[in-house]
Amino acid sequence: MTYKAPLKDMLFVMNELAGLSAVNTLPGCEDATADTVEAVLEENAKFCANVVAPLNYASDKDPSFWHDGQVSTSKGFKEAFKGFAEAGWQGVQHPVDFGGQGLPKLVATPCIEMLNASSISFALVALLSDGAIEALLTAGSDEQKARYLEPLVSGKWTGTMNLTEPQAGSDLAAVRTRAEPQGDGTYKVFGTKIFITYGEHDLTENIVHLVLARTPDAPAGVKGISLFIVPKFLVNADGSLGARNDAHCVSIEHKLGIKASPTAVLQFGDNGGAIGTLVGEENRGLEYMFIMMNAARFGVGLQGIGLAERSYQQAVAFAKDRVQSRDLAGSAGPVSIIHHPDVRRMLMSMRSQVEAARALAYVGAGISDVAHHHEDAAVRASNLAVYEYLVPIIKGWSTEMSQDVTRDGVQVHGGMGFIEETGAAQHYRDAKILTIYEGTTAIQANDLVGRKTVRDGGAVAKSIIGQVRETEALLAAQQGADFKAIHRALADGSVALEAVVEYVTGNMKTDIKGVFSGSVLYLKLAGIVLGGWVMARAALVAQAKIDGGAGDASFYKAKIATARFFADHILTQASGLRTAIVEGSAGVLALTEDQF
Repeated sequence: MTYKAPLKDMLFVMNELAGLSAVNTLPGCEDATADTVEAVLEENAKFCANVVAPLNYASDKDPSFWHDGQVSTSKGFKEAFKGFAEAGWQGVQHPVDFGGQGLPKLVATPCIEMLNASSISFALVALLSDGAIEALLTAGSDEQKARYLEPLVSGKWTGTMNLTEPQAGSDLAAVRTRAEPQGDGTYKVFGTKIFITYGEHDLTENIVHLVLARTPDAPAGVKGISLFIVPKFLVNADGSLGARNDAHCVSIEHKLGIKASPTAVLQFGDNGGAIGTLVGEENRGLEYMFIMMNAARFGVGLQGIGLAERSYQQAVAFAKDRVQSRDLAGSAGPVSIIHHPDVRRMLMSMRSQVEAARALAYVGAGISDVAHHHEDAAVRASNLAVYEYLVPIIKGWSTEMSQDVTRDGVQVHGGMGFIEETGAAQHYRDAKILTIYEGTTAIQANDLVGRKTVRDGGAVAKSIIGQVRETEALLAAQQGADFKAIHRALADGSVALEAVVEYVTGNMKTDIKGVFSGSVLYLKLAGIVLGGWVMARAALVAQAKIDGGAGDASFYKAKIATARFFADHILTQASGLRTAIVEGSAGVLALTEDQF
């Protein structure tokens, strides 16, 4: 159950694929030099491996518990979070003006991956705080920023997002929580929120709840939702804590995975009304909450990558250690199972998918930095459009990938993987929630279709495909069987993706159900093709390094071999997915309700 951060791969991706040197030239990113970034990652890796990772298995067996309105977190969490906050890890990507380190998103991204690889249950408290910070930076008043941001950025307090209600899951139009204006700038909030991650805990002295609710005269549907700050303890003008607010945890959930993360049911207003303040303008709450959700969705994608990396590392260690059966090519006695071809296949599948998802997420983070820091408004806008196209893919594909990888992690262990004591099963259980919370895979796919593809007629998608084809040209000019195979698979993949983009944009008005019946497959196809693209880029860089006699030749050769495996075994799925999307809707919609 040990974890060693893959720093070499992280730094390779940041420097060679995600454009760290270019990000370093952006206004406000001057501190992100190669040496500084490497030092930051090394320190974060030590903290995660030595402090957080050892808590993962024990906290699954002895999770957080609720008693009389209070939640006690797993043993070691309080001390670990104190160390996390004091070291400044909560504020890596947040503004210096509010106590953060002000480093680019590209630098924060591997730190987030490492924390999640160490313990998703522990990391979730930081993920939700990041979202709350982003929402307040964007929509909070000057007074709200002054009162709440520094304690959140420092980790002195934590934040939550409160969307879901018993009758309103993904359909936020059904939200019933109400907020009644008091005439003094405050509101009294009444209602029930469920599935609130770290909605109650003992890690910090205060919790800042961001809550969706309706004012009395709000229009129906999502257009009538507003966003409110409802802290656990009221905050005085000088920043000190005041009275306990009327917001209470009435229970926490018992779950399949992420057991140590307290998932709370919060009751607002049972004793006269919880005091809240409006964020931004009335009836724009969903718009503001989407800021939190986009930050959280990217973060959940990193959860999938980190968890899959942890599962892969454990599977490799077991495969090297577990002795079973003779080598198929002949051996004097039994060998470790890593010598068996199908175990190799599973390990390569795990490895290649993790590396592809990591590269795509880090490339996305670099694009986000350009979108937020570049001096040219047009450059910012074009990069923001690409980043927003990638977010549902990074969230949806990376989390679906983590289910496949952690499943194979159990399989590599054989019967021992089914035994909880090995820890492989915990990764598999923890992975399931990632495809559900912060918007299911289907919701990510709907977003990819409706907001990110149809709305602009596929322009951004086609611009990315254009970049893929530039890489194809470089592959075609490269010698060797590996590059021929990668080129062939990537070229077929880009053709398939382009055909699906044309199908989606061309049929939305005439066959909307047909288009959406293939939406999740479109998301998977986009992930596979773009994952293949960044892996191909990595292989080209690796070959150039080998040709130049620079660096670790073994590492670079492994990069090329892993890209070849991804092309042969994963990227070749693209044409089948194209067929299922473009021609397969009839089968999806054929049966009547009674026939199921």
